[in-house]
Parts: sequence; C-alpha cells; structure tokens
Amino acid sequence: MRKALIVAMSRNRVIGRDNKLPWYLPGDLRYFKQATMGKPIIMGRKTWDSIGRPLPGRMNVVISRNPAWEAPAGTVAAASLDEALVKAQAQAELEGGDEVMIIGGGQIYAEALPMVDRMYITQVHAEVDGDAYFPEVNWDDWEEIGREDFSASDNNPYDYSFVVYQRSRSA
Repeated sequence: MRKALIVAMSRNRVIGRDNKLPWYLPGDLRYFKQATMGKPIIMGRKTWDSIGRPLPGRMNVVISRNPAWEAPAGTVAAASLDEALVKAQAQAELEGGDEVMIIGGGQIYAEALPMVDRMYITQVHAEVDGDAYFPEVNWDDWEEIGREDFSASDNNPYDYSFVVYQRSRSA
C-alpha cells in the first residue's frame, strides 16, 4: 500500500495563511480532486476546520489529539497519524485501492514525510507570505517521476507545476 502526500506550496514552502490557502488556483483544485478521488484522505483537525465539510467520494480521516473531539458526520476520527494510516489503509484495501493520501497540514506533513513513498506537489512559482509551511525536504532522497508546467492565466494568477516525486530506493 503506497502512502502519499499531496500539497501545494510556494517557492518559500508556504502552504497556508490564516488557516486558508494563500492563493486561488482553480487548476490546482482540479488536480487535487483528480489525484485524491476514490482514495482515503488523511488530514489534521486544522485542515479539516479550513475545509469545513467532508470531501465527497473519499474516506475522510481527521487526526485530533484532543480525546474530547468528536468526528463530524462523514468523517472518521484518529488520535494519531499511525492510527489514521491503519484506518485509511484498511478502507483502501476493502475498495481495491493501492494508495492513501495525506493532505495536510504542516504538522501532519512533518510527521508523515519520513514514511511516505510518493509526493504530489503543486509548485507555485512565487514567494508568498504565510504562517504554515511544508517541512524541509532532503531532495537527494527523491526522484522526479512526472511534471506538468503551467503559465499564469486569467484564472490562475501564478505560474505553477504539478510534480510527482517517488522516494529513491537508496533513501
């Protein structure tokens, strides 16, 4: 079972500001939906709060370290990333899937980075202000296996790229 993460980040590793995305890129939103549809998704409670509803067509696992937190309808609660992975992988196996997706936020990415096999990264070619960051990555451990580049347009204010990385066998 492949463990993957998906993230959109700026050149300076910003992934959020005030619990929201610091940009509006419809192309990235479509990519996120296409990449995650039908796969269990794992997120932290702050990411859940920013989305505000279960994402349809996907098992939504929300990590909260607060034992009093109750999972809203359409979600599954987990107390840790490990517990979330167990629940998500079991669901993926039931559905014949081969990948679970970790969708944020910063704290969850930092914890997940050492254990994921693949990263789906939207590289936003800009430096933006923010208060949530993607962790530092040792790029020597990763091999680029796919890339699509896009220019800014009326709908998408920044140049951006969809890049898929696979963990190197030597890592």
